[in-house]
Amino acid sequence: MPPEQPPVEGARPVRDEDAFDVGTVDSWLRQQTSLPDALPEVQQFSGGASNLTYLLRYPDRDLILRRPPAGTKAKGAHDMGREFRIQQQLAPVFPYVPRMVAHCNDTEVIGSEFYVMERVAGTIPRKAELGVEITPGKTKLLGYKLIDTLVDLHQVDPAAAGLSDLGKGEGYVERQVSGWSGRYRKAKTWNVPSFEKVMAWLEANRPDDVRICVIHNDFRLDNVVLAPDDPLKIVGVLDWELATLGDPLMDLGSAMAYWVQADDDWAFRWFRMQPSDAPGMISRDEIVRYYCEKSGLDASNWAFYEVFGLFRLAVIAQQIYYRYHHKQTRNPRFKNLWLPVNLLERRCRRIMSR
Repeated sequence: MPPEQPPVEGARPVRDEDAFDVGTVDSWLRQQTSLPDALPEVQQFSGGASNLTYLLRYPDRDLILRRPPAGTKAKGAHDMGREFRIQQQLAPVFPYVPRMVAHCNDTEVIGSEFYVMERVAGTIPRKAELGVEITPGKTKLLGYKLIDTLVDLHQVDPAAAGLSDLGKGEGYVERQVSGWSGRYRKAKTWNVPSFEKVMAWLEANRPDDVRICVIHNDFRLDNVVLAPDDPLKIVGVLDWELATLGDPLMDLGSAMAYWVQADDDWAFRWFRMQPSDAPGMISRDEIVRYYCEKSGLDASNWAFYEVFGLFRLAVIAQQIYYRYHHKQTRNPRFKNLWLPVNLLERRCRRIMSR
């Protein structure tokens, strides 16, 4: 009998509204891969606000199942087949992606498309703490290693990865400003600002693409996995739902929107989603300088990328809140997401007025 497995941080009992028939999934999965002769214990990860993520715990094997949320979805969002394919294609050239197991486009199995992958063992830095005991000096080093990983991704040759068709090519910045503006207008509710001045400023100040490469589009501390035996070694990058071919400085700007640091005001820090304010962690300014040194890119127009990243984050939060507001989800974590939307608008306008 295999030894009892240790608990996985962040895994909780499955919410009733997100449950599926375990036996049906197990039967389908056995047609795709070898599994122990037992039904898995199923738990749900509570951290995600977009796709739903589950732990399938077999006696000697941990798998992860990803599926879309319920309710209205943005066009092109939550494409499980696309997310599966990106990781499968990246694996030979970017060793930080989880190993894919199988993709299911038959909605009769659990009521939606889904895919299954191997769990990457290690520590995921969560909202409040890194999850590892390291000095401030090593925390700073971890921050630089995180940016090294992003630079490595941006050096991937899309053709070598078989991903040349992932994006739409040149004009990425223009499409992003237009696309996220349209999404915000569709998701707006009465209790959030119009963002019209921000959207007009972005349109008036948008630069041309600096180049087109593979971008993650949700690159955060809580989307990386640290090695169990080395807290300074990144062994996994998770959540590839938004990955595409795009402008690398737009990717960096989106990442910095989540980067709450120790000297930010209390309101911004209240809504932080990752421990980027840990003692010793590098600042946003240090990250931008280091990224440009490593990549050879020029971020002299950084205000644009910073405002875009904050605006994009506001749209993502508002789209999630819209589902809650219209009772398409009952998850109480989404009840007050309109508050950071207001805060993000004010922060955008402060940067615009510099």
